[in-house]
Amino acid sequence: MAVLQAATREDLRGSRLSAIRNKGGVPGVIYGKAFGNKPVTVESIALLKLIRENGKNGVFKLDYEGTQTDVMVYDLQKDTLKNEIIHVDFYAVDMKRELDADVPVQVVGESVGVKDGGVLQQSLFEVSVKALPNDIPEKIEIDVSELGINDSLQVKDLLSGAKYTVNNDPEESVLSILPPTETEEAETDVEADADAEVVTGNDKEEGNNDTEQE
Repeated sequence: MAVLQAATREDLRGSRLSAIRNKGGVPGVIYGKAFGNKPVTVESIALLKLIRENGKNGVFKLDYEGTQTDVMVYDLQKDTLKNEIIHVDFYAVDMKRELDADVPVQVVGESVGVKDGGVLQQSLFEVSVKALPNDIPEKIEIDVSELGINDSLQVKDLLSGAKYTVNNDPEESVLSILPPTETEEAETDVEADADAEVVTGNDKEEGNNDTEQE
């Protein structure tokens, strides 16, 4: 299991946090019964590498004051302009106790319905699951290859053979394949509205010209 080194962070002032980031570190906190809330610092490059290799929901060892503890990334704060992690929360987990986690839903394959002109509409991009820490998936993939026009999937279709329980409503819609006529009608309505605006504008111009001639 991967190990991430964490150092104690005593100074909580904002200026100190900036100094940590400027030196390639990420300020963070460890949550858990054995820790309470412990401020720490980890190396930015090592944290990014660990997340890429294990996923956001992956379990790894956090080495803090010589003791290795099983943790997960509970929350990440990012600077979107610099594309950098500016703060991280770690949660100390009990490997024998289930917990809740948010997992992305990813579509794979091209459905028969889309090949026939339909449009795939995904309404749910993330689900909440309950599982043992090592059984939490990095993502839930849905193969839509066999779905035809007017077919749909619900949350209950994601549960088969899994080592986790999905907390969402079983009847909640995940995705559907819409008929091409629905999208075509919507596009036609938009074009018709645009044409109506052009005609109205031309009529006004013609009316103004007639007035000037008089």
